[in-house]
Amino acid sequence: MEILDTIRERSFSIDRITHWAILNATGLLPKPARVSVRERWLARLQRGAIEKCDVLFLRHPKTGGTWLRVMLNQLYALKYGTSSQRVFRADELYRQNPALPRFVVSNGVMSWERLVKEAFQRGDPLVERPKVLFLARHPADVAVSWYIQITKRTKRFKRELIEAELKTPFDGKTISRWELVQHPELGLPWLIDYHNLWIRHLHDRPNTLVTRYEDLRAAPEKTLGEITRFIGEEFTEDQLAEAVAFASVENLRRLEREGYFRNNSLKLRDVADTETLKVRRAKVGGYSDDLTEEQRAWVDTQITERLDPRLGYGPVGQPVRAALRA
Repeated sequence: MEILDTIRERSFSIDRITHWAILNATGLLPKPARVSVRERWLARLQRGAIEKCDVLFLRHPKTGGTWLRVMLNQLYALKYGTSSQRVFRADELYRQNPALPRFVVSNGVMSWERLVKEAFQRGDPLVERPKVLFLARHPADVAVSWYIQITKRTKRFKRELIEAELKTPFDGKTISRWELVQHPELGLPWLIDYHNLWIRHLHDRPNTLVTRYEDLRAAPEKTLGEITRFIGEEFTEDQLAEAVAFASVENLRRLEREGYFRNNSLKLRDVADTETLKVRRAKVGGYSDDLTEEQRAWVDTQITERLDPRLGYGPVGQPVRAALRA
């Protein structure tokens, strides 16, 4: 019934349907072959999607990317009558109204998504045409939230693909939050490298906008307006305010519990475990609440010594500085 409703709404994505078709078609292969084929086919699918897209949205999980997409999705629903229950990830908006943009949402570096990073590194024309939006967040805040995502919310197929390329394996059932924060390929060191990579490639690059989760939290309507104008769309102040209210922490938690959204990624995984909520605390600087004083000192040293200062981040308690915009 959900599939039929989605087709009636015309909110389905051909790219997403193909994505799941690839996963289903390869499900019975032995693990090594399954991982290899999925990486190759999903990379080919993503390349094709980028060739057609209008906006390439780069973000790491837990940087606020879903929150931003919910706000953008609601703006389009208010102005164009598109679905507010099916939050776009690819070409869903375009399928409902061909005047609206096609998106590709990617972290740009993990598994099959690595082709995005490689395209930037070699100057591939693939990434020259679309507008590029990068959403940053303080890497320490990402690290502590990423722990819940990778151990409790990441789909099995994606975790399998991620684990296949790790030189330092981990057990998602037993690893502690602090062990993951320190993990060289998934934790804070990796997240610092990730942010440094994108600010290096995107700073001063035309047709690109670098924005931060912290800016969205501090001035949501203003920052959301900057993002939509970059995409090429104008919304009224009332529409921006309504979208921000719709995507408030309290309302998104309520909608998640009620099963409002059709996206699997926005559905409640475990009613008894509030940690598995997609929307957790949404707090700037919240990483300090989950770490000891000694652990915070290590984190702050990593941020101070290794993170590109153009992002404007510092240790906990230090105000987020103005970032240099791409």
